[in-house]
Amino acid sequence: MATFFLGGIKITGISAAVPEKKEFTSDYQWISVKERESIIKNIGVESRRVAEKGVTTSDLCVIAAEKLLNDLNWNRNEVEVLIFVSQSRDYLVPTTACIVQDRLGLPHSCMALDIALGCSGYVYGLSVIASLMQSGAIKKGLLLVGDISTLTTNYRDKSTYPLFGDVGTATALEYNREATAMRFNLQTDGSGYKSLIIQDGGARNVMSRKSFNVKKISPGIYRSRLHLELDGIEVFNFTLREVAPNIKALLKETGKSLGEIDYVVFHQANRLINETLRKMLRLDPAKVPYSIKEFGNTSGASVPLTMVVSLNETLQNGNTRLLLSAFGVGLSWGSAILETNNLCMPALIEV
Repeated sequence: MATFFLGGIKITGISAAVPEKKEFTSDYQWISVKERESIIKNIGVESRRVAEKGVTTSDLCVIAAEKLLNDLNWNRNEVEVLIFVSQSRDYLVPTTACIVQDRLGLPHSCMALDIALGCSGYVYGLSVIASLMQSGAIKKGLLLVGDISTLTTNYRDKSTYPLFGDVGTATALEYNREATAMRFNLQTDGSGYKSLIIQDGGARNVMSRKSFNVKKISPGIYRSRLHLELDGIEVFNFTLREVAPNIKALLKETGKSLGEIDYVVFHQANRLINETLRKMLRLDPAKVPYSIKEFGNTSGASVPLTMVVSLNETLQNGNTRLLLSAFGVGLSWGSAILETNNLCMPALIEV
């Protein structure tokens, strides 16, 4: 179990950008009214934000980062690490982080790298950037997390299309010797990799003409090998099997209790899953914020997006102790305990 702590790093601010375009579950004509009502009630998705054609994850992340850098009044020449976490990067080659470094006007001394993670990406990304910064040699860094998940779902696939939304986020971090340590518990089970997968387009299954063929998989589910496949039952079972023990192990390792945590921010996978986790952990509903109702499942960016839209005022004013928990594609999952203090939290940006 990868349980560890990283000291000397504090989060300074978080911002998020979403497309203006909304799609409502109630308007999803591919399925019956009863099925739409079930998605709203059980999955929890009433609406989602959908990027227009040609808009990339990096576009949304750059907009979020620009706003955050300006509000913080940071000298961009002092930003020396940029990490871009996404499964919808601009190109296969080069890394998107290199392109974003230039777009943001960051110095050539800034190291930039991509991490190809989805649902668990924010917690994993925090651990990586904090690890790079904790020596004190790097004083300021940016963690960009987002996805254009709607790009890889088929309108005629009721198992994925009405679930996912698009967003880009930016998190600013600074070295501070007095900062309370961040504590992590990160885990992986690659045997479940087929539970969330796009079959073609990588080196294992190179894209071909057959990749574009849309086939009927089951009633209401049509997709090609370039569309996302989701085994909902397997993901549900994995989440309920692994997430609560992961959180409990981190709490035990750190000597903390859930009573000492102000808010638990879950990945916004599915309201039924999250409510089951909340009850398993005996959490007060007031401690568990949501964003899935208005934005759907926003992949790795769901944790920071939820912080921006549901905890904005709280995180701007005073100290807050958070437990972050993210889980999904990989399969990978992890939790983090951290404290924030008077964050810079711009209002949600719509573009």
